[in-house]
Amino acid sequence: MKAGIVASLDKKLLRDLWRIKGQVMAIAAVLAGGVALFVLMLGTLQSLEQTRDAYYERYRFAHVFAEARRVPQSSLVEIAGIAGVQVAEGRVSANVTLDIATLSEPATGRLISIPDEGQPALNQLAVVAGTLPDPGDPLAAVVSEGFAEAHGLQPGDTVATVMNERRRVLTISGIGLSPEYVYSIGPGALFPDDRTFGVFWVRRPALASAFDMEGAFNSLTVALLRGTQPEPVIAAIDRILEPYGGIGAIGRADQTSHWFLANELEQLGVTVRVLPPIFLVVAAFLLNIAVARLIETEREQIGLLKAFGYSDMEVGWHYAKMSLAMAAVGVAAGCLLGAWMGRGMTEIYAAFFRFPFLQYRPAPAIFVLAAAIGAAAALVGTLTAVRRAVVLPPAEAMRPPAPAKFSRGPFDRAQLTAWLTQTDRIILRNIRRWPGRSALTATGTAVAAAIMIGAMFALGAIEHMMDVQFNRAQRQDATITFVNPRPESVIPEIRRLPGVIDVEPFRSVPVNLRAGIRRERTSITGLDADNNLFRLLDTELEPISVPPYGLMLAASVAENLAVGRGDTVTIEVMEGRRPTLTATVTAIAEEYIGGSVVMRRDALARLMNESPRLSGAYIALDSAFEGPFHDRLKETPAIAAISMKSRIIESFRTQVTDTFYQTLIINSLFGGLIAFGVVYNSARIMVSERSRELASLRVLGFTRFEITYILLGELALLTAIGLPLGCLMGWGMAASLAGAFETDLYRIPLIVEPWTYGLALSVVGGAALISGLIVARRLGKLDLVAVLKARE
Repeated sequence: MKAGIVASLDKKLLRDLWRIKGQVMAIAAVLAGGVALFVLMLGTLQSLEQTRDAYYERYRFAHVFAEARRVPQSSLVEIAGIAGVQVAEGRVSANVTLDIATLSEPATGRLISIPDEGQPALNQLAVVAGTLPDPGDPLAAVVSEGFAEAHGLQPGDTVATVMNERRRVLTISGIGLSPEYVYSIGPGALFPDDRTFGVFWVRRPALASAFDMEGAFNSLTVALLRGTQPEPVIAAIDRILEPYGGIGAIGRADQTSHWFLANELEQLGVTVRVLPPIFLVVAAFLLNIAVARLIETEREQIGLLKAFGYSDMEVGWHYAKMSLAMAAVGVAAGCLLGAWMGRGMTEIYAAFFRFPFLQYRPAPAIFVLAAAIGAAAALVGTLTAVRRAVVLPPAEAMRPPAPAKFSRGPFDRAQLTAWLTQTDRIILRNIRRWPGRSALTATGTAVAAAIMIGAMFALGAIEHMMDVQFNRAQRQDATITFVNPRPESVIPEIRRLPGVIDVEPFRSVPVNLRAGIRRERTSITGLDADNNLFRLLDTELEPISVPPYGLMLAASVAENLAVGRGDTVTIEVMEGRRPTLTATVTAIAEEYIGGSVVMRRDALARLMNESPRLSGAYIALDSAFEGPFHDRLKETPAIAAISMKSRIIESFRTQVTDTFYQTLIINSLFGGLIAFGVVYNSARIMVSERSRELASLRVLGFTRFEITYILLGELALLTAIGLPLGCLMGWGMAASLAGAFETDLYRIPLIVEPWTYGLALSVVGGAALISGLIVARRLGKLDLVAVLKARE
């Protein structure tokens, strides 16, 4: 008998699911969106972390890095003897100007020495084309893959460089990758640009000869024994390198490429923690509404089931299985969609970050966890509704529910609805008589709009961020950086370069800032008092004058140090005489990209106890003279790097388009899916609940158009009520996401553009319209005869 009962309930379950298949698909689609996002983001994150870790281990990525002016080779023995050091390798490195035929402006090259034969001990090369340089060819080089692809370079091609004021031509022997340059970014740049920055690995003798480094090195890489903490090793290395112009060793966590990669993966992790739960909560909300209203319409059936001997547990499990069946469809679809999209997303990241191989193998645990979360969302979302079915006594269930209270409301008594038509009054009275049901429908619409706004707000915020950063704050057209600090006498020479309209010199000094136990490794930029090209802005986006004393900090730096205006920070200078001083924070600046620390250039010179010098200059340039300007710079050996603002903006857009925009577009699509699922589900439930009432109106003489107007009018009014609430909720969601997505590289401003609201409201409104038209077709199939039959 028990098996027969179960079989009968299962048959009923299948019939019920088929009867509400539209709602099942709408709910499953929303759940599939959450599961797909979860599998997509977590699978991508896991695959990238596995690829990174395997790449680092296979090609021996160093744990500690240091730069100095000139260190005797004999110092390597002392460094290798530091407790915890496994391998210490000295090398020669330098930034040079490149003359590329396919590029009008000069490019920057990073030259790095490798041993006379074979691979370096650390940061080994993955050669993807050609071979390592022949030891017999002093000017043969392996070039980074991104730079080679950007300029169509192949083994055998040549690249002209200026090494220590002498023009040299490198012959490309191979194209390669290094774990040190997964994120290949040039000096002073914020974003990678493969067209203007490339890395070249050359046999040591050629670089040692060109830069006077025979028997010496100026770059150090160190591998640590497993379990060794880097801080004591870094302190010991700094003591050894200080007499030789060391500028402070750094651990892997602060190495440029790894730092940028870690920030990207951290942001991806935030997406995993924030967005999928929102989708799953909405799916649980929909399941609760759907099952609760289904149980309400099946009161008589529940009473009959209990009267025929079905236990409370069996009835409750029946409706729980209905929720789990909906969840199973969504989880299965979401896992398949998430795995497929995850491979594509991982390939985008892998190409952007220049991995030599890709490990995309989402762990089975991800799919098991996704299924468990989906099932939990279904059960939690329907727990209240199922409990209602379980506790419903058979006698009460077999009676029709008490009719709603029909009475004149305050608007009726005040004659405020006298001017409305009869159908309009029916719509308003239905909403008033079922406030809880109406509130749920309006809330579902609001949530759909909020998710769309939260998913899309960053698109407009990024455009605002770029406008502020590159049009209001950093208004220079070009930035040049010298190999070594230069005297002020070079300023007139810069002014004489073709097309130069204005020049603002700057001095940059690497430092460690300390406030209590907090520390920030950065650089202080010294600016003149009348600076106009490179400016810091306050919270009102107005320029801040550089005060004659003290430090101006970007908000991100101030937050990391937990300091404000008037607080004191300790400055540990990492070059020259390496003094340790204190300074007062005089201003906090709003900066969306990077984290500037600024003070007056003359004050910085006094701090350094040196005559006024400059590390580079910001330049306003007449665009008509860009060609001659670039040609002159290619012939200037003292310049280490040239950054064109147009190229920086292009690189930023490329990065955002390749990674962040991809994620936002996917989230927006899933947000649209939720919008349709919420509104369609609400419309279908309204038809199920109101079918008897609407059929009764048809019998009483209302036309099909009039009952359709009543149904769609109620849906439209509830949608209109929910949309303003959705805008408010969307702003709150945008505020949460803006804070969650903040990194040390950039801060997304809380700017929700009007078009974001407009697009979100259009999508939700369109979903409501389409859903209404779909369900309105069912009104033509109402059984008018069945309506006349008494239920008692």
